[in-house]
Amino acid sequence: MNSEVKKQNAYLENLNWRYATKQFDPSKKVSKENLELLMESVRLSASSYGLQPYEIVVVEDLETRKKLKDAAYGQPQLIDSNYVFVFSNFRKIEEKHVEDYMQNISDTRNVSREDLKGMEDTIKNTINSLSQEQQQIWGAKQAYLALGNFLSAAANSRIDACPMEGFENEKFDEILHLKDKNLKSAVIACIGYRSEEDSLQYQEKVRKSKSEIFHII
Repeated sequence: MNSEVKKQNAYLENLNWRYATKQFDPSKKVSKENLELLMESVRLSASSYGLQPYEIVVVEDLETRKKLKDAAYGQPQLIDSNYVFVFSNFRKIEEKHVEDYMQNISDTRNVSREDLKGMEDTIKNTINSLSQEQQQIWGAKQAYLALGNFLSAAANSRIDACPMEGFENEKFDEILHLKDKNLKSAVIACIGYRSEEDSLQYQEKVRKSKSEIFHII
């Protein structure tokens, strides 16, 4: 078996290893290096136009996580994990967001803003055609794409994670002052290492068969 096949098999094994961890071991800590790796995996995620209309608040402070736990129906993952990633989409996508993105492209790829005008106009026209509610829905979808990349990267590094929608968004926004930052919480994920007492880790993963999901025509 060549090295490329081994890597592919290891990746699938790690995806099979992962599960939505319900019980974390607070004594086991995610290293700063692994935290950086996970943040980089989010930064490199796919996003429509590459615009990335979201930001992520990474909560380590225990007192803040206790408040978040109360706003997440008392789920213990919020305080037993090491960090809580709060994926938050923009409440309103401004033209300045697009202009800053165009400048980033210009600086990174050494191309003039004039050469990017067609792309800039297309993105602005698309954004301006959406209501604020539609912008928020679109931004939340982009945040979920980033979450998917994050979960895959965590699994591949054998870091446990629990993605969660079971929380009160408005209370999270208030605790983290997200509205002041033009942000709205979309989905969260706790990371750390599983407790030996979490029985879910010993159960077989249940998924549909490939024939039920894929239709090759």
